[in-house]
Amino acid sequence: MNSSPQKIAVIGLGYVGLPLAVEFGKKHDVLGFDIDEKRVNELRNGKDHTLEINEEQLKNAKRLQFSCDPGFLRNYTIFIITVPTPVTKHNIPDISLLIEASRLVGSVLKKGDIIIYESTVYPGCTEDDCVPVLEKFSNLVYNKDFFCGYSPERINPGDKVHTLTNILKVTSGSTPEVANIVNELYRSIITAGTFLASSIKVAEAAKVIENSQRDINIAFVNELALIFNRLEIDTTEVLQAAGTKWNFLQFKPGLVGGHCIGVDPYYLAQKAQSTGYYPEILLAGRRINDGMSAFIANEVLKGIINTAPTVKGCKVLILGITFKENCPDIRNTKVVDVYNKLVDFGLNVTILDPWADIEEVKHEYNIALKKSEKDLGEFDAIVHTVAHKQFQSFNFSKHSNPNTFIYDVKGTLPKSIITQRL
Repeated sequence: MNSSPQKIAVIGLGYVGLPLAVEFGKKHDVLGFDIDEKRVNELRNGKDHTLEINEEQLKNAKRLQFSCDPGFLRNYTIFIITVPTPVTKHNIPDISLLIEASRLVGSVLKKGDIIIYESTVYPGCTEDDCVPVLEKFSNLVYNKDFFCGYSPERINPGDKVHTLTNILKVTSGSTPEVANIVNELYRSIITAGTFLASSIKVAEAAKVIENSQRDINIAFVNELALIFNRLEIDTTEVLQAAGTKWNFLQFKPGLVGGHCIGVDPYYLAQKAQSTGYYPEILLAGRRINDGMSAFIANEVLKGIINTAPTVKGCKVLILGITFKENCPDIRNTKVVDVYNKLVDFGLNVTILDPWADIEEVKHEYNIALKKSEKDLGEFDAIVHTVAHKQFQSFNFSKHSNPNTFIYDVKGTLPKSIITQRL
């Protein structure tokens, strides 16, 4: 392995890669690389549209530079790959971006280099799928000429408390010596400490079950909401009462989207099925959570039928399109499914979100987003889907008539102003 000072290239400058590049850039020579020239120029100008990093933090990373030129990568010895690993519209794991990044890095690999993957994958993906690509494009031999590590990301978009440096980091390496190098590298920036896993596969599996466990827990309370809806019992009140027990797990019903929780279980499920095992609990949880968008849309439709003189053309306002509150991230947001279902019912639907980017929403979902309450008018139904802080003081009376159906998906609005909640 290279004995020269560690020079790190972070491949992919999204919600995961940028904070990582910034922290390493305070102590090491770092190249933040992304194929998106617009993104690179934005960061060079001290701006981050994801709002994960501010201008001052970018300035403090004095040893960090940005580029979209692959030629620059040849000067670096450690490559950290942080590209997205989504699923297709049929919920099949899509590692195409990971393979492309591996091809790119493979084309510049030198003897002694280390490649660390942070993207969420199924157990075995690093060594079974990525390493062969690295070998093919570098003409080098794994664990002889170059080495690998895996350290799963634990970034929580929009969270200013649980940030990169104060979340314990799982690390691993392809040999004991490399594992120690990878572990010490992350220890140089992670104040919360590290946990060195026994192998890359163990680290991969640990990551994919973190979000799968959360997904299953949310699926349970979503199923409770479906049951209590039929029994005409307020789910929020039930959970508040049950939550008084010391060991009751505090989960709430709702839409499950985003880049992790709504995706990761499919990675583990596919790997399990490849071994001949059908994972019933994993996929049952996914079916329940994926079905909540249709349930919510149907509840809104029923509410409109009971309150409006006619249904077709009724005006509906959706509050929020991002996958979580106080964050501009719209990846895999299930609010879009609610929107599409309501449009299919013949309703006139508007989405208001002060956090999301208008151009990004238009490009990704072909939806014309509103950023401000100005000129909104009155609506026959208002659906509170994302608990942005701005919506806690939203003027419902200004945009309502006496019969407006107000549905609170998040359960954070005062009961006195809503008609129904999930």
